[in-house]
Amino acid sequence: MSMAVIDKPLLKIADLHAWYGESHVLHGIDLELGEGQLITLLGRNGAGRTTTLRAIMGMVDRRTGSIALRGEEFIGKPAHRIAPSGRIGYCPEERGIFSSLTVEENLLLPPVVGEGGMSLDDIYTMFPNLREVRKRMGTRLSGGEQQMLAIARILRTGARLLLLDEITEGLAPVIVKALGEAIRRLKAQGYTIILVEQNFRFAAGVADRHYVIEHGRVIDRIDDADVGTSMDKLNHYLSV
Repeated sequence: MSMAVIDKPLLKIADLHAWYGESHVLHGIDLELGEGQLITLLGRNGAGRTTTLRAIMGMVDRRTGSIALRGEEFIGKPAHRIAPSGRIGYCPEERGIFSSLTVEENLLLPPVVGEGGMSLDDIYTMFPNLREVRKRMGTRLSGGEQQMLAIARILRTGARLLLLDEITEGLAPVIVKALGEAIRRLKAQGYTIILVEQNFRFAAGVADRHYVIEHGRVIDRIDDADVGTSMDKLNHYLSV
């Protein structure tokens, strides 16, 4: 397990435990990332990857440990204080777009909070597919277009830390490639990104590190440069 130390992490999580009701799901997650970095959370379904994102957002019944964003402790903040802060953007697996509205209406809706949110032109440059379907209702979008719109909505808020949950799942290879290019551009623009992914190849070459989560714990941390020599280990971790 590589353990390079980040001098001033943007986000540092230590001994994070989380519960849904009486169910103890996270058992001491430790991870960190610097500004402008991208990490993936890898693991089998049910390992605790999505719960880690939800715990960061305060969307669990109970959590303990430490979640420090730029040194400010977030563990005691309720979800309604975290989400509108304009600093963290969460794109859940269910996407959360308004299907009865057009693409452009979705992008013009609140919450547009904080400075630095992307303009519509910026969004359409990042996702050219959305420009082509900007007058189309959400119900008539493909899965890939819905996913791009969900990410675009959080980019409107000015959030610089993005939590993206299974954004490639079930999508055609051509759309996965387009999303990969968008992720690379976002990282190049200084966004800090946590990706929950089943497909570690999607983020290979753009991620800084991969954290493998099993039974609510980080069991390995692999630098992206070491993925090539860690394939057997990764395939073992992720095999069903």
